[in-house]
Amino acid sequence: MGSNFGHLFRISTFGESHGGGVGVVIDGCPPKIEISADEIQFELDRRRPGQSKITTPRNEADRCEILSGVFEGKTLGTPIAILVRNQDQRSQDYDEMAVKYRPSHADATYDAKYGIRNWQGGGRSSARETIGRVAAGAIAKKILREIAGVEIIAYVKRIKDLEGVIDSNTVTLEDVESNIVRCPDSDCAEQMVDLIEQVRNQGDSIGGVVECVARQVPRGLGEPVFDKLEADLAKAMMSLPATKGFEIGSGFAGTVMTGSEHNDEFHTENGEIRTVTNRSGGVQGGISNGENILIRVAFKPTATIRKEQRTVTNAGEEVTLAAKGRHDPCVLPRAVPMVEAMMALVLCDHLLRQRGQCGEVQ
Repeated sequence: MGSNFGHLFRISTFGESHGGGVGVVIDGCPPKIEISADEIQFELDRRRPGQSKITTPRNEADRCEILSGVFEGKTLGTPIAILVRNQDQRSQDYDEMAVKYRPSHADATYDAKYGIRNWQGGGRSSARETIGRVAAGAIAKKILREIAGVEIIAYVKRIKDLEGVIDSNTVTLEDVESNIVRCPDSDCAEQMVDLIEQVRNQGDSIGGVVECVARQVPRGLGEPVFDKLEADLAKAMMSLPATKGFEIGSGFAGTVMTGSEHNDEFHTENGEIRTVTNRSGGVQGGISNGENILIRVAFKPTATIRKEQRTVTNAGEEVTLAAKGRHDPCVLPRAVPMVEAMMALVLCDHLLRQRGQCGEVQ
């Protein structure tokens, strides 16, 4: 019921924020891919809470346990199950939210849909669900690197009105991880950190934009019509918590250009057909063209804040709520590995689909 993603490389995530744990089952992973818990843990550590002064102080190590599908360091081709146990829940912080709806959160809509919800930490609507995606994304990244040499790098492009200057063609993982806000523009990153701390001290939150580039993507990935590559990327990114917008290539900026300004002219480079510019963002007609795939994802300010706001109870009584609990004043730094994971899951799925239908990728 909405917890599965992908076709040939297919994942199912499970778990709630304050339950016993969260995780993922991966089906369709090719056999003999070398993978270790440490490789998965590296990505989970980038996502975990409590990693810096600008993230939620919830203290979770998020240690992964590979339960099946891997033997002697290699994938078996059978379902891979990965579990991360919850250890630092403070369910009492949410007692008031058992009846009061948090503004702009999923509380009211979950009640409307199911007539019941796990109000402790948001249950299934918590961003803690993304642990399974990031774990699966680590394996998808490994497959993409081994088969096609694909590299995926995401970073914080903008927080509120502060925007970094970053070259998507050359940015590295080391650049991204050089500061706690994960913005490779070091001067802008310092301002972002100061702004996040200021907003947190006010009991408020802010949002921004994560940009992500996939380099060395083979030509031919994507299916015409309903499963266009950018369509699947849009669904993947918009399925992440707190997302409110998606762009690829020129995005909305392309709407103010003429066709002659926007078109990516072709030329030949070292015997290969390339484009002079990349306003298409690496995808044309729903199919990858061999250029870098460049996307941007907009994240809203964190919905749960300490400032008092008007709301209602599940009985319709008008009340106020100043939320307790431990929450990110800005989700952007921890969203970076989530965006990378979803990019990897989409590209890995389409890579396997392309190989199955048309043979080796170009």
